[in-house]
Amino acid sequence: MDNDFLKNVKDDRFARLLGIEILDVQPGYALVGMKIEDRHRNGINTVQGGAIFTLADYAFAVASNADGSTTVAINASISFFKAPQGAYLRAEAREEHKNRKICGYKVEIKDEDGTLVASFSGLGYRKLAE
Repeated sequence: MDNDFLKNVKDDRFARLLGIEILDVQPGYALVGMKIEDRHRNGINTVQGGAIFTLADYAFAVASNADGSTTVAINASISFFKAPQGAYLRAEAREEHKNRKICGYKVEIKDEDGTLVASFSGLGYRKLAE
């Protein structure tokens, strides 16, 4: 992977704390993954929604910054469909729209058998170079 793609996201300490790894990245696209561990589970022994949201948000961050810009989220939402099965989750982010200042991304979060667990939408603000 090209380190220029990762300059704004490679040192994300929260993603590292959760064990999220970057699997693939290109401008406007990212695939990230997370092994489900006990620390990701809530009181009813399912994966905590915040862990799933963070996985999706990180995929959005990687994809939206991969063109070398500095992009920050200005809106994000998630819909949960099913509790994840298995021991691994992947989030795949794809650019839907981009102009000089605003970009939009969809992220699909799937469990290890490919079942759609959640869908995330992110809107980013592309900061002008200083």
